[in-house]
Amino acid sequence: MVNLRQALRPTPHEKPSRLYRMIVPVSGGSGDQRLLEVVSKISNKQSVAITIVFVVEVEQSMPLDAELPAEIERGERVLKSARIFADTCVHGRQGSVQTELLQARSAGAAIVDEAIDRDADVIMLAASLRRKHGRITTGETIDYVMTHAPCEVVVIRLAQPEWQAEMMGMS
Repeated sequence: MVNLRQALRPTPHEKPSRLYRMIVPVSGGSGDQRLLEVVSKISNKQSVAITIVFVVEVEQSMPLDAELPAEIERGERVLKSARIFADTCVHGRQGSVQTELLQARSAGAAIVDEAIDRDADVIMLAASLRRKHGRITTGETIDYVMTHAPCEVVVIRLAQPEWQAEMMGMS
């Protein structure tokens, strides 16, 4: 098995015998581009199977299979855009990139379930810091995935704008 450290390291002439399976959740936010750039660097070093996931979270007050056309349309747009970028990363290798639009109560649980179903080697996430109840946090989704994932989890924390770092007392 190849871990993330090995995947990012320059490799000698031999390649791993199996695909490195990655789950890459996207949200349509500013972190998606940076996340996919890192995935691209990894895919240049070894063979990968990338599953790009968009989760439509359904409120508790609604049935889980509720029709949410606006959210689903947005998810499909985000996935299409991410897929176009990811396809260039794997240089058109057939079957290397898949997309999944999931509908769930919790994005974190849906991501972990997808990682289990696909026997993923890594979940790649983008995060930005924010305040909640006076504390700096990356959010519930990241916390859930970090706690429950059956594989490696890589979180790319986006650079904070200067004004935001000052507000959070980080400068």
